[in-house]
This record gives sequence, C-alpha cells and structure tokens, in this order.
Amino acid sequence: MAFGFCFGVALLLSMWSTAECADIPNGVYHMECRDRYFMITVDLSFTGEELYFEAVDGTGVYHITEQYAAKCGYTVSVLPLQGHVELRASYFSCHTGNKDDEVFTFNFNLIATNDRQNVTYTFNETCSPSLPWSPREVTCETNYMEVSVRSELNCPSGTMKDDWNALKLAHSSTTSDWQVMFQKGEEQLPSMNLSEARKRSYLFDLTDGRLVFRTPYGQPDSVSTESLSLQVNGVPVEVVHATLFSRQSWAVLMVDLVAACSMHDGSFDSGYMVWETPEELYPSHDSTQLRVGLNGDLVEQPVAEERGYMVEEHNSTVQISIPCNAEGTYRKSLITGELYEFYIFHLYLEQILMDEDGVETRLRCQRTLNTPLLPRPVLTENQTVLEEHTFTVYLGDVPTDVKLAAVHLNGQEFTVPFTNASRYTITQVDLNNTHGYTLKVPFDDPAVIQQFSKEDAVLQYRLDINYTLTVLPENTTFYHMGSVVAVFTDVSPPAFAAVCSESGISFKLDHRPFDYLWEILIGSDLLTSELAAQHGYIMTNNSQSLLLDVPLFTHGYEYKDVTLKGFSGTFEILVRDRETSEVQSSTAKTCPFPSTEFIMCSTDGRMTVVADFSLAIPSGGVAARTNLVDRYCGPKEADGTRALFSFPLNSCGATVKLGRENVTYQNEILYTKKTQNSKRVASDNTTRVIIQCTYPVAGLHRLFSVYRFESDTVGYGSIIRTTQPTAGLQSPTVKPTAALKTTPAATRRRAQVAYLPALHPPARYIKVSRGEFLFSGMRKGAQGSMQTKVDAAQI
Repeated sequence: MAFGFCFGVALLLSMWSTAECADIPNGVYHMECRDRYFMITVDLSFTGEELYFEAVDGTGVYHITEQYAAKCGYTVSVLPLQGHVELRASYFSCHTGNKDDEVFTFNFNLIATNDRQNVTYTFNETCSPSLPWSPREVTCETNYMEVSVRSELNCPSGTMKDDWNALKLAHSSTTSDWQVMFQKGEEQLPSMNLSEARKRSYLFDLTDGRLVFRTPYGQPDSVSTESLSLQVNGVPVEVVHATLFSRQSWAVLMVDLVAACSMHDGSFDSGYMVWETPEELYPSHDSTQLRVGLNGDLVEQPVAEERGYMVEEHNSTVQISIPCNAEGTYRKSLITGELYEFYIFHLYLEQILMDEDGVETRLRCQRTLNTPLLPRPVLTENQTVLEEHTFTVYLGDVPTDVKLAAVHLNGQEFTVPFTNASRYTITQVDLNNTHGYTLKVPFDDPAVIQQFSKEDAVLQYRLDINYTLTVLPENTTFYHMGSVVAVFTDVSPPAFAAVCSESGISFKLDHRPFDYLWEILIGSDLLTSELAAQHGYIMTNNSQSLLLDVPLFTHGYEYKDVTLKGFSGTFEILVRDRETSEVQSSTAKTCPFPSTEFIMCSTDGRMTVVADFSLAIPSGGVAARTNLVDRYCGPKEADGTRALFSFPLNSCGATVKLGRENVTYQNEILYTKKTQNSKRVASDNTTRVIIQCTYPVAGLHRLFSVYRFESDTVGYGSIIRTTQPTAGLQSPTVKPTAALKTTPAATRRRAQVAYLPALHPPARYIKVSRGEFLFSGMRKGAQGSMQTKVDAAQI
C-alpha cells in the first residue's frame, strides 16, 4: 500500500482551482477487505464541504456518480450518525484489478472541497477473499444486483420449459456474437448484443473463471413490484432473468443468469425492526444455512439469537427481527414539535441455498432499514422526601444525543450547570443508553408556589419547571414542562416537648416544612437568638430541631405554690399565626422545684424569700421569731430553721438605692428573742441576713412614685449573710460572707408576665431636700415603711 501518490486528477468543470495531492492523516480513514467487497470509510469532519470518489485503473480516472456506481458495482453512502462516508466496492467492480479471481487490486481518489479548493487523497489496497467462491453467487446491494457463476459447470440433470424457449430463440439466431435475452415474467424480450446491453446499464464480464452480470434496480427489463406487482408470499421482490447465448455452427452456448432480491423495506413492531425475505426466492432451492448481522459483520444464527435477534419462518417467509438496542444499531433524536427518535439498521444477510443437483448458491444482501419516527417522551419523576424540605425532581430517559441547556423556575431562567451561588443543584445521572438530571429546590424558595387551607389543614407546595433541552449536533431546541407537588395533611401549629430539670425547663421542637406559617413567642416577644441572649436562655436551632433551655428565675416564669419545701415554676411558649398574629396554640410546662433557700424578685414589685437561719438563730430559737426591718413584717410560714417571706418591695422598712443603670431594693431579716417579761429584744450577737432585689432602670415604668410598680424583667435577687454584733446592724461595715443570688435577665421592654400578687400602698408624700430625694410610705400593721435615699449626683 502507498498513500499520497496521485494516480490521476480529473479536470473539474467549475470555477474551482486545480486539485492538489495530499497525504491523508492516520486515524481519519479506515480500509478493510471483507468476504466479497472492499470498504473505505473517511470521517466526515475531515472531508470538507463537498466530496466524491474516483475509481482509477490503467485506462484513466472515473468519477463515481450515483448512476455510475450502480452500473459498475460501487456503493457510496454518507452516514452522518456514524460520522463518516463509506465506499463499498464489489470484487468484480469495473476498475478493479483481478488475478485469477483470487487477488483484487483497488485504487481510488477522494476529492474533498474546502474554500473552493479541491484536495485529492488516494487510497489503494489489495484483497483476497477469505471464503472460496460458490458455483453461483448473488449480491443484493442497496443500489444494484450482481450475479457471478463459475464459467465451467456440469450439465444439469433436467431442463426447464423456460430454458427450451430460450434455446429456440438462440438457435434461430444468425450471429455467433454473444447476445443477451431478458425474460419478463412469461414474456421473452428481443435479444440484444452486449454493447447495446451496456448502453442500457447492464454489465457482463468474463473473468478467468467466472461470468459476471450486474444491473441497477428498477431496470425496464426486470420484474418488480412497481412494474408487475410481483410479490412472493406477500413480500415484494425484484427479479432479473437474463439468458446469455452464442450460436456456434450447429451448437448453441447458453448461460442462464437470474438475480432475485427481496425489496422489503422493513417494519417496526414492539421495539424490533422486522425484515422479510421469501423462503423460496429461488425455486427448487432449499436454504441450508443463514448468517445475519449489522454493518457487514455476519454471525451464525444461534449467535445472533443470543444477541436478541429472532429468526422465524411464517408462511414460507423468513422473518428477521432485530431489537432496537442491538449492538451496531444507530439511533437519532429529531424535533418535530415534540421529541422523536428513529433507528437505522445496516442489515447484512447471507443465505446458502442448494438446488436439486447439489449446486450451491450463496446469496448476500445489504439493506439499510429505518424505523418510523417514534415518540420519545422524557419523564419527570418526583423523588421528593417531605422530611428533607426540598423538592427532588428527576428528569429521566433523556437520549444520549440530547443535553439539558437550561431550567426555568417560576419564569426565571438558570443555565446549566448552575453557579455555586445558586440555592438549586442539578446533577447529571449517566445510565447505559440514556442519562438524566436530578434537580433540587428548597420548599421555601420563591420559585415554589405555596397554598395553605386552614379549613382543611392542608399545605401544598408546587414547583413548575420548564426544561430547555438541545438535540446534538444540530442544536435544535425543545421544551419539557414538569410540575411536582408536595402535600402535607393535618397541618397543625408546632408543639414543643418539654422536660423538667433541677435548673429549669428544656423545650424541644422538631422542625416540619410548614412550621414557617407560625411564629414562636415568649410572652409578647418574638423568640429570636437576640431575645434568648437578652433573657439568658440557651437556644440551639438547626435544620432538624429547635432546643431551648430556660434556666430557673429567668424572664417568663410564673411561680406558684411557694412554700418552705419549694415552689412550682411554669413557663409558657406561645404560637401565633404569622399572617393574622392570632395565638393558635401554646405549650406550658409546670415543674416542681424543691429548694431549701431561694429569692424571687417579680416584675410587679414583690420579693419572695425562703431563707435558712440555722446560723443566725441561737440555740433553742425558732425561725418563726424572725422579722424584717419593720418588726411587724413577720414570716408567712416557718419551721425550725427556715422562714418564708413575701412582701412588696416598698414596704417593711425597705431601702432603695438608685444608680446610673440599676435600682436596688434592700431589706433585712432579723431574729429577736423573748424576755421573761414577754418583751421581744434583739439578740446580742447575730448573723445579718440581707435580702435585696436589683432591677435595671431602663426596664422600670414606675418607681413607686404612684400606686404601682412595673418592670420589664424580673429582678436580680440576693441573700447576703454577715456576722457582727447587733449594735452594728444599722451601718454594716463587714463584707458579706455568703450570698444566695438569682440571675437577672437582660432588659427588654413590654414583658407582660404575671407573678405572685403584690401589694401597692399609696405614696403618702414626696419630700425633696438638698442633694437627695426621699420617698416614704406608711401603712399600719405588717405593711411597715420604706425609706429611700438617692444620691442626686447619680440621677
């Protein structure tokens, strides 16, 4: 083989420049010797805008046109699905070198045109058939029929009636030149010499050992379905019956040449392409072997059936069914309003026929079969899991020659692939013969349409998707609409689970996709991370759940059943409709909190204390003899060492100190003992128990200047113990040795939580002296009095 040598260049009858010779790169072409033909394939991407082949022999260069190809044994096909142009040349084609019917030499030029410049690429190859020649061989190519018979045959055992009729005509001939006579059904046509037959596109050739006859389809002398509606067992066929003869003196030399080919176009049935050929295409011949395949590859019938082929006989007809997914099938998508597809099958068939004299006929057939346009809908599958709060939509069954270009969500276009900043994700899923795309869109995205029915307690999410898909390589576009729905039934306001602990109450809410319809409140305030930080709550909120730990004595608690043994604390979380602001439900948890000692400073100005006096009471004393600064303010409940006091901040001799940011109400619990004359006197030496509540000034609405006290938050409570003589109680100088405190929450206005009831004595008078403010209130009995000193420089 030699590439790059120009055997000849035809002068083009055009304005284009003279062709140039060039080497063809490796990898863009393929040459192969098959059993009965030679094949060349060249990539379409290399060949240029226009192309054609030329056959070259010692006599010149011959342009292979469509008509010339059918006459001379060439088949040229442009196969865009395979991406190449293909030339098949019979071993007996016109310009092929033949040595003893064993060695065949081919020489071709490929003329490619680019930018009005012709470039010539040359191909040459020598082939030898891999199988011996049968006595008779018939080729049914896509554009011609060819018959070759061995030139030396034994005399047949019998003579048909048609043969005798031909013999009579041959015997009456007056010339010894070879002539040909065609039979068209029962009609015998006038004979003609070979030169005249060649003019009619019939070709007869005598090689070293074979006589060859070739004819294009549709010749006037052939019998076909178009001319005589010829069908064999319902299958259309075309038959050419030529008798070649020469009269030599008293002897007649005659060769009977018959070519018969099935012209069935194929039919599509339930995923199979079905092609038929009559079982008795050649009368008095029996089929002994069948091989079938695609793209020139033949396999034995059992192997083909293992690959999914079906070879069956029905009413003397051989039916070959090829599955659309068979290896070697070519598939193409097409847009005609909607997405369609079709399949192309390059069928190759070989039958071995045997006549009654044992003479073998090898029939080979090449056919290109196409399915009709088949609808190819892509599918949309809703794979959404409600708990994930995200639409998961699968676009599947997308052909391999179709790609997703863009996605429209609620009218907004997103090209594929999505940007990293997008909330959406698109993932391609590759399968064996198709592929798909998985789209994820959160429920709370603006592209999602939400519909909530309060009457039915049903929440529905709907996502309308418009996919833009492109068919390659034409880049034609079509659209696929999809709509998916997620429905939540029995939609109810969120409910917290609550548990008690030693230090407070813990709440937990498992998130649901529709919880955004409601808002969570603490009192009248919206629960946010800022609010939690202000009030000292511990809040953790993630995609799965909301956890809220509410420490004891923080804002929002309601305390009841306060006794020496402890108290019950109730914390309530409200849920309101986001649109109407109406409270829909609540979760209230009440927990018992046993305690030996505690102090509470309510928002309405009441101090509640349980104090332990085991160190402050002398031996033999009881806690019932304790009182506040106002000795008429005694405990509400007492046992041996502990006492419970509950009183308004502005009573019982309390003092108030006002700073820049805080105001502190302070009182003291004292113990007195009874003398023999029943008089109560203070102990000589006692432990001072100072109790106080501190409030942020910014959160106070009233400072007992009118009838009531009102604070946004609970106060900061402390129980402070110091040990010193009784005489020094009026002006303590010793630092506290022990203290019990309640932690205050940060200030926030408008808190409206009810606590233990408070008494509100009226203000009797307000006296302002130089450098200080003095507030005083008096009530008889246990209400006591209050004195307040305020440093004027601190106001």
